[in-house]
Amino acid sequence: MKNKIVHDALILTAITLIAGFFLGLVHDITLEPIAKAEYEKKQAAYRNVFEDAASFEEYAEFDEAAATQAAIDAGFANDLVEGAQVALDDSGNTLGYVITVTSTEGSQANITLSIGVTNEGVLNGYATTSISETPGLGSKVADDAFKAQFAGKDVEEYVVEKATVTSDNQILAVSGATISSRAVTNAVNAGLAYFRTIGGGN
Repeated sequence: MKNKIVHDALILTAITLIAGFFLGLVHDITLEPIAKAEYEKKQAAYRNVFEDAASFEEYAEFDEAAATQAAIDAGFANDLVEGAQVALDDSGNTLGYVITVTSTEGSQANITLSIGVTNEGVLNGYATTSISETPGLGSKVADDAFKAQFAGKDVEEYVVEKATVTSDNQILAVSGATISSRAVTNAVNAGLAYFRTIGGGN
């Protein structure tokens, strides 16, 4: 009986080790494609908000804590500024910046987006890279019709309106999705607040 228990234990141990080996192998095999897909997704977002750029490189002086503090100081404590890219032309000259922000104010989950801002402080627009808002409602903040309200403007701060808009800094909320509309708008504002700390804009 004792020998059988030892035998069974050895078999289970062997199976566990073999299974662990193959799981690790599969993980290593899939890691690179996943990382590549994530990289391509981010690059697509950068190109979406900075069509004139030939390439993008990480902003060497980016500090996440300081960037998020800039957002907090501007009144956007629920927005995390998570990254910044320098948008470059064919000659390597800086055209502006792409700033990535995550809002924790979405109605369903966090919303991550990237904004493109020229050296002069003009917002090219934003592209969402992660969103789980309600389909047909909050998800519309990722649609061109809503995003177009931000593009091509140089304003210090956008505000959400539920009925009508009368000035460049006002954004008409998606009907039935004011929370999602405000989450995205505040994330854009947080990105702009950080942009102003690195020497651009108003």
